[in-house]
Amino acid sequence: MTRPARSAPLPVLVVAGTHSGCGKTTAALALMAALTRRGLRVQPMKAGPDYIDPGLHAAVTGRPGWNLDGWMCGPEGVRRSFARAVRAGEPHGTPDIAIIEGVMGLHDGASGDGPSGSTAEVAALLHAPVLLVADVRGMSRSAAALVGGYARFDPALRFAGVVCNRVGGPGHRDLLRGALAAHCPDIPLLGLLPRDATLGLPSRHLGLAQAHEHAAWPELSARLADWFEAGLDAAGQSLDGLLARCAAMAPADDMVATPEDLATPASGNHAATVGTAAVPRAAKQLSEGAPRRIRIGIARDAAFSFLYPENLFLLEAAGAEPAFFSPLSDAALPPDIGGLLLPGGYPELHAARLAANAPMLAAVRAFAALGRPVHGECGGFMYLMRSITDAEGTPHAMTGCLPAACRMDARLRALGYREAETLRPSPFGPAGTVLRGHEFHYSHLDPAVTAGLAGAAETAKAAEAARPAPSALSVWTLRDRNGAPLGREGVCAGSVSGSYVHLHFGSNPAVARAFVAACAAPDPIFDAAYGDSACP
Repeated sequence: MTRPARSAPLPVLVVAGTHSGCGKTTAALALMAALTRRGLRVQPMKAGPDYIDPGLHAAVTGRPGWNLDGWMCGPEGVRRSFARAVRAGEPHGTPDIAIIEGVMGLHDGASGDGPSGSTAEVAALLHAPVLLVADVRGMSRSAAALVGGYARFDPALRFAGVVCNRVGGPGHRDLLRGALAAHCPDIPLLGLLPRDATLGLPSRHLGLAQAHEHAAWPELSARLADWFEAGLDAAGQSLDGLLARCAAMAPADDMVATPEDLATPASGNHAATVGTAAVPRAAKQLSEGAPRRIRIGIARDAAFSFLYPENLFLLEAAGAEPAFFSPLSDAALPPDIGGLLLPGGYPELHAARLAANAPMLAAVRAFAALGRPVHGECGGFMYLMRSITDAEGTPHAMTGCLPAACRMDARLRALGYREAETLRPSPFGPAGTVLRGHEFHYSHLDPAVTAGLAGAAETAKAAEAARPAPSALSVWTLRDRNGAPLGREGVCAGSVSGSYVHLHFGSNPAVARAFVAACAAPDPIFDAAYGDSACP
């Protein structure tokens, strides 16, 4: 396959589904695998807040998979995220094409009456053509009604074509060809993907299994590529033809070349609110382009892997040097770090190993005692607690940096977009800092522990008037995607904070700058404003 010239705008294709479970992820991975096998550099992206699909994309393409989310980051944020993803991937080679996997059905998002947070919103914002994946099992002429409905629903969308998934034998293929040609002549039939149960991707309570859990991933990737190319051939199409169609439909205005500040915007002086001049000095040093990079320890292993690449990009743009470490395998934290970030993941699946790594538990506790910024989200939040009780009822001791404990549940405890507003000065900025993210978990705070905390706080308040009410334990107030209040959430203790919300720094890029500045401060800065007087 000939690599397309990049003097023209970058070809972009949005792989969207008719509904969740239609085979969209499998088709997107198969297309990425086929293009990568032909020698093309594919920049993968994912509409929506999901972490697992981008990890699968990265395993296939060798490039980090980025998220594009209109609700968390806003319309302009989607365009910025796209441009940042392409620029950030350039060390792996300038991409030849960007493939964006959709979320749920094409028009499903954060609202029933508008496109916010949907795949359709992303496609419209990027002027990108859509490849519709339709599950046609058990239908023939009805498939034309389905595809035609999607084609007419939003006239602003452009369709590269449709791929029919879970197609039966020759008779089924003939019926589909005839129906789509007769009733959807403007939507090219680009693929007839046969049913193949062996290509299904295993899943668990938070979604699909991660790429590193597939022992035969290279073999599966090759089989996916074969399957997709066979489906194209069955429809009289080819990869070369599909790529040519994407190039012909590439956005007239190259989103990558859009003039913008790809780094964080200039931040206000949030530091005055934490009662010290240390952070303003650090922020000034960073804004003046000082060569010193601020090392931030970031957990990354099989237990902690849910980190938006854009968060990492914005931290680096703000002056951070990521120092990755493994709470599962390492005995010590990276040297010379100014703060810690513990992303989400699956600590509940590795709780015994995490609990057995006593040197790392002690190292995290010792670092937290220094008053440096430490934040954990979802799985990282659980690691900062006293213990995790797994699905079998077995408790596993964690770091104990936060006065809380959690238990795994058989049912989903929370799912949805969240808008968070900080209750007090923190490493994320002044009180009232607003940022957005997503919540998805099966664990819950142990009520026995939280009830004990509340009682202890009330006792302390009665004994010492300076102590706050139990609500001061919370990190922020939350609202859902519709703005409805959800109450206070998260736990803080000294300079350590944790929350079930997966934050997206693209929703408020100044947060990344604030966090790096807090980590750069030469002395601990949260003992007074964010420590003992804020959290018992």
